Amino acid sequence: MVSSEYERRIAGRFATFDQDGNGYIDREDFYGAAKALLGEFAVAARSDKGQALYGGAEAFWQGMAGIADRDGDQRITREEFVNGALKRLRDNPDRFAEIARPFLHAALDVAGSDGDGTATVEQAARVLKCLGVPEETAGLAAAALDADGDGKVGEAEVVPAFARYFTVPE
Repeated sequence: MVSSEYERRIAGRFATFDQDGNGYIDREDFYGAAKALLGEFAVAARSDKGQALYGGAEAFWQGMAGIADRDGDQRITREEFVNGALKRLRDNPDRFAEIARPFLHAALDVAGSDGDGTATVEQAARVLKCLGVPEETAGLAAAALDADGDGKVGEAEVVPAFARYFTVPE
């Protein structure tokens, strides 16, 4: 049962990961996110960038499953997701950042066109939309990620923000 404000917020974030809306998070949700990103940016799955993104998706799934899949059925229910966040991530958002880092790094590489590990604010907004963030929110969130105002979003900005969003009450 979701009782505290923190639990309600974390439960609401479950839908971000449940890409196909079937009521649980599994490996296919992570692969679906990777496929959507590759399609959005016209990057081939068999390319180096595509393979890195799928590798990052797999690492992210494995990390999430290790934190939250308590019954070992290779699916994370909403309850498991909330409990995993409460018991293993609430006081340690850096742990979540580390399991998300390979996927986020690869996503920036897919989205960015300069090869410098960054994406423009517009490209970052496109990434967020692919991951299920509503268009009006995606643009605002991407702009907020550009903390130094240089028009680009890098791993140093994205990873901690991502971890805070999914682990810390706002």
